[in-house]
Amino acid sequence: MNDWIKIQGARENNLKNISLSIPRNKLVVLTGLSGSGKSTLAMNTLQQECQRQYMDSLGMISDFIHKPKVDSIEGLSPSICIDQRHTNRNPRSTVGTTTDLYTLLRILFTKSGERACPNCGSQVKGSSSADIWQENYESIETEIQDLPMSYSDEGKAVCLECSHELRALTMSHFSFNKPEGACPVCMGLGVERKPNLQEIFDDSLSLKQCALKGSNPHGAQLMADNLVAAGNYYGFVFDPDKPLRDLGTVERDLLYFGVYSQRFIRHFPGKTPPTYAAEGRFEGILTNLERRYKERGHESDYREKIEKFFHLQECSDCHGTKLNADSRAVTLAGKSITEASAMPLFHLLGWLRKVSAQQLGGSQDPLMNIVSEMEKKLARLIEVGVGYLSLDRSTVSLSLGEMQRFKLVSLIGASLTGVLYILDEPTIGLHPIDTEGLLRVLRQLRDLGNTVLVIEHDPDVMRAADYLIDIGPGAGKQGGEVVAAGSVQQLIQCSRSWTGQYFAGKDTVVLPEQRRRGNGKCIEITYANRHNLKDVSVNIPLGKLVVLTGVSGSGKSTLMFDVLARSAQLHFTQSTETDAYAVVKGWENVHKVISFDQSPIGQTARSNAATYTDVYTAIRNIFAALPEAKMRNLQAKHFSCNVPGGRCERCQGAGLVQVNLQFLPSVETPCPVCRTKRFKPEILDVKYKNHSISDVLACSVKEGMELFADEPSVYNKLDVMCRIGLDYLILGQPATTLSGGEAQRVKLARELSKSSRHHTLYLLDEPTTGLHPHDVIKLIDMLGQLVDSGNSVVVIEHNTDVLVMADWIIDMGPEGGLEGGQVLGESTPENIAEIRNSKTGRIVNQLLNQYQQNLEGEYTC
Repeated sequence: MNDWIKIQGARENNLKNISLSIPRNKLVVLTGLSGSGKSTLAMNTLQQECQRQYMDSLGMISDFIHKPKVDSIEGLSPSICIDQRHTNRNPRSTVGTTTDLYTLLRILFTKSGERACPNCGSQVKGSSSADIWQENYESIETEIQDLPMSYSDEGKAVCLECSHELRALTMSHFSFNKPEGACPVCMGLGVERKPNLQEIFDDSLSLKQCALKGSNPHGAQLMADNLVAAGNYYGFVFDPDKPLRDLGTVERDLLYFGVYSQRFIRHFPGKTPPTYAAEGRFEGILTNLERRYKERGHESDYREKIEKFFHLQECSDCHGTKLNADSRAVTLAGKSITEASAMPLFHLLGWLRKVSAQQLGGSQDPLMNIVSEMEKKLARLIEVGVGYLSLDRSTVSLSLGEMQRFKLVSLIGASLTGVLYILDEPTIGLHPIDTEGLLRVLRQLRDLGNTVLVIEHDPDVMRAADYLIDIGPGAGKQGGEVVAAGSVQQLIQCSRSWTGQYFAGKDTVVLPEQRRRGNGKCIEITYANRHNLKDVSVNIPLGKLVVLTGVSGSGKSTLMFDVLARSAQLHFTQSTETDAYAVVKGWENVHKVISFDQSPIGQTARSNAATYTDVYTAIRNIFAALPEAKMRNLQAKHFSCNVPGGRCERCQGAGLVQVNLQFLPSVETPCPVCRTKRFKPEILDVKYKNHSISDVLACSVKEGMELFADEPSVYNKLDVMCRIGLDYLILGQPATTLSGGEAQRVKLARELSKSSRHHTLYLLDEPTTGLHPHDVIKLIDMLGQLVDSGNSVVVIEHNTDVLVMADWIIDMGPEGGLEGGQVLGESTPENIAEIRNSKTGRIVNQLLNQYQQNLEGEYTC
């Protein structure tokens, strides 16, 4: 077999007819500036062609899969791609269900769990006799397959003390996704949807004063008349002029729940509810909302409108564990299945070893195979740096990096060979100290006989690669070339390679001669006790660039968003709600707080950076003002992808249509009507400087600046995007394809384009995600300009350049999960470097020494 994957004449997107060879069965890192063409080469060329050839090999029509613009690719293998898309949004999906560890845990509790005999109180072990287990199993898969549910339904568990027969336990009794095991109140979700009264009512007003938010005087009067009639029917006075907070219990229950609810009927037992509205029939505001949610909650647009009137809170029955009381009562080695699921993975591994030593019958016990498989999976998860998570953690709450590493571990367990693995920045969210564990897993994949192609900017991963490919030299149209390939030393020798210049110490940050002193004021946090935070007390100095760092799971996001951002929201909205997570003081020192996380800026292909930053509004107005548009009576709305009128209705302005495939994920193909142009022909005929509206959306931010150089309303906003490293971004690029870091920088650009003279506190979550070291320098400069303009910036970061350029570091740890939640140090980088028990301190110490060597010209790769 060929030892190389040979690509000839790749021309997809900005690739400039490039030809290159990728060594097979090696760890290959694809790097280069953001927007240089790395993802185009890996995803849109290699992965796309692998998928297309696979469909052809099955004899299936592959016309739906776009053939990449490439002359030929030789030596391809079946491919598996782990990208940055968060594909699983099911609230029932957890770490345990995703990794199958919870399935294995259910088997253990089904077979070896103990429960109290209701007759004599003795402990009864297992659900059936041992003869269900056949003596020889070929694999763990056979064990799971040969554990029939029907047997346990027919069998009985017998108390050895009093011979009392108990209902048999099955695996379903430990599943929160099955009726047998799910909590009857929350149906296995762990949370209940409750009306958010503050969003629905203003209790300082009366009904006639429109206490029901969104109501109008006429509607309020009709409702008041209805409620007064109900009061008369039941023999009490309902006063519609009384503020809601002064209503009695009976009046409140009538208003909230209506005459047919048990909450109201309990006040008038035996009284038949009124039949007509004139008599006083009233459904109740909250009952009405619940009904509408049940009837139309499946409609995404309607659900989005009505969800703001609800909030989720921990289930009052199962307290968030999702299982019913009977299932929670079963124990194994002193733990219930909910307690085992709540353990950090590294603690769960220790508990499993205790189970195998104390509860099972040695190596001959069939359950030992299951325990052994669980131990292997847990060890791999710990190795890739997610050992702080627990099996009951919802996958919806996982970061993209965490989700990627879970997928990576599942691939190791599959033991596939001869596969091309394509991974997009697997180090996202990973502390530098944990990178080596991830590299060990990548090497294991390679050593199984696979080619591992990684898109990555992390210096440690690049150094560890068997082969480096640098795409560039610039971004967008200035990129798309193979600048250099080979080892780090070979890249250093290439003057056109920004990656090589970084490793040579020529394109790195310049340490400040003096750290910013700040304005002497701070945000003071005390008694922070959310999640794993342990009575944390810390000061956030203002007028500085503050970096919040620490190993994964140490409590950074909890401190930033659950404590700091939430407290700011309560303060600036003048909420009467008590902050139960911490005591936070000092908000009088800032004018406002703007928080940026890595959530998407839109959920549809029609949402993009141009629409989010509102620059597209200005562009549409420019097109609508053109003489040709006026001749055709076209308005700004006709140049919008989001409303009917000018857009192509076949794809509804997306330019692409989705095709569902039987054996593969759905794919998007060019719209057969508009051919990706998004608009109707008459709209495309209107042109600005020879560019149609579709052409504008196909421009990069930098090209847009050149095109609209004479239009300040457009140019100024694009200039901000360019200065924070988004110059390569295509204006019409779907928001769903942006990385978390790109989405966050787009949000930042929108805020920075608004003029403000007041002190603002900016909170950012790993804004360097997806940035090459050369682009990180631009971002650091922009954050520094924000601070120098009289603002404060707090960022969660692991990027080494950001760490050494910070004015102040707050280091969390010492480990993740229950072993974290402490502040190890809060000081300048130089002082943090001296903290012995800080993993960050060790990294910062090495970095400061390295940068000093750069200044002295003693850099060694």
